[in-house]
Amino acid sequence: MALASYVKVVLGSIAFAIFWVLAVFSAVPFLPVGRTAGSLLGGMLMVIFQVITADQAYDAIELQILGLLFGTMVVSVYLERADMFEYLGKLLSWKSRGAKDLICRVCLISAISSAFFTNDTSCVVLTEFVLKIARQHDLPPHPFLLALASSANIGSAATPIGNPQNLVIAVQSKISFGIFLKGILPAMIMGVIVNALLLLCMYWKLLSIEKDEEDVALEVLAEEELNSHRFSPATMSHFTPLNSPEWNSRLEVMAVQCSPGMSVPMGHVENLRNRSIPSANEIRGVPSGTLESARNSNASKEAANDVSSQVKDETIPSKRVASLDRIRDVLSVLSSEGKDDLTTRWKKILWKSCVYLVTVGMLIALLLDLNMSWTAITAALALMVLDFRDARTSLEKVSYSLLVFFCGMFISVEGFNKTGIPSTLWDFLEPYSKIDHVSGIAILAIVILVMSNLASNVPTVLLLGARVAASAADEKKAWLILAWVSTVAGNLSLLGSAANIIVCEQARRAPQLGYTLSFWSHLKFGVPSTLIVTAIGLTLIR
Repeated sequence: MALASYVKVVLGSIAFAIFWVLAVFSAVPFLPVGRTAGSLLGGMLMVIFQVITADQAYDAIELQILGLLFGTMVVSVYLERADMFEYLGKLLSWKSRGAKDLICRVCLISAISSAFFTNDTSCVVLTEFVLKIARQHDLPPHPFLLALASSANIGSAATPIGNPQNLVIAVQSKISFGIFLKGILPAMIMGVIVNALLLLCMYWKLLSIEKDEEDVALEVLAEEELNSHRFSPATMSHFTPLNSPEWNSRLEVMAVQCSPGMSVPMGHVENLRNRSIPSANEIRGVPSGTLESARNSNASKEAANDVSSQVKDETIPSKRVASLDRIRDVLSVLSSEGKDDLTTRWKKILWKSCVYLVTVGMLIALLLDLNMSWTAITAALALMVLDFRDARTSLEKVSYSLLVFFCGMFISVEGFNKTGIPSTLWDFLEPYSKIDHVSGIAILAIVILVMSNLASNVPTVLLLGARVAASAADEKKAWLILAWVSTVAGNLSLLGSAANIIVCEQARRAPQLGYTLSFWSHLKFGVPSTLIVTAIGLTLIR
């Protein structure tokens, strides 16, 4: 494509430059409107400057990508409500064998969760868990934060739903979920392993500091104490002994809480305590001497005894019946409370199981090469229906600003493409960037790495994707190389990926656990990790 008119080239470049500055830098002093508004401003200027028409701007918006992004975000919200990420956080410290074991777990769990639930979501949820574990083991947080962010980026490269640029590649290339996963999975696995080894090598001394025995003992005691306070449904099946202090206190509470029309004197409560347990005389029987004296008594005493025994025979059963009725009332209240708790618990377990089953069903549908966008939206709607409540609270957690940002970005990139500048630059680089030989792959990887860190990875994919695929003999391999390099390029610097920024901000704002991950500490690890992992992964992509 030849260059457009001089006026279009200049105005289109100005509009794209405004979009780039506002999208890359979160706070610009002269125009602090943020990334989302900056993206819309760039797209609007493309139309106002007549670089593209309004109809071309609407056509540039990829609805399939927006639908897939929306569906995966909703599913992630329900997975978070179903405690999926809390369970992943617990796996980090379960039977841990020290700092080196912990950092390997962070790399593994971060990579796996990012591949299926997007890298941004995993970083948002897992950052605080990582800080807590580092604080619990008295370890410096920055190696673990670097492990979380870098492994999240590497792991997200394996699937089309792992990150936004992969969504774009999957939709534009029409590569199925299964082929995408099969092509990049070996590179992802090796990349996570190499990344973990680099972390261990760079921070070996820092992670080798042994803790005092007293600290270890305190941690063990704290963990045992936490486990001992877990709720067990089995405890609901055991009744409290009737003569125990707990039982007596419950009876008194029941007597106090009775309505005025059914008030019970405290003496009756005492009678209930006494009658609930058989006396020693009732158990052993009446002595024989008492029977002989009763036979030798005079007739008046016999008559009196007959009258008194008759009264006792009438009153004692009635008191016992009343006492038994109250016992039944207390037991019915306790059993109803226990049943309510148990019912609520089982309902929650059933709902969580449904969320996990729907998510697994979505992944299976994606592997069966069904439409990715509609599959994600269907899974999201299924979760809303199964929740049996107003979905507003869950939908409010969706990042609509990100969807709007994508709309503006699609228009801005389309306008910049219409200027002819990207095509002209690619025509110059194309002869040296063929993926048929090693040098061409190396040059292409360098171009993608530089552009991903200068213009961000999603605009880079939008600008280069179709051109790289069209000039390659194997289009699928070209798309997969673009997906791998543009994703791993995010590890180069702190500003290279949204996941890095999320980890940095979440760590800084964490209550009582705040830690600032500096730009230079990230760059010190990011440069060697990005170059080595990218090079190794390129040899494994098929």
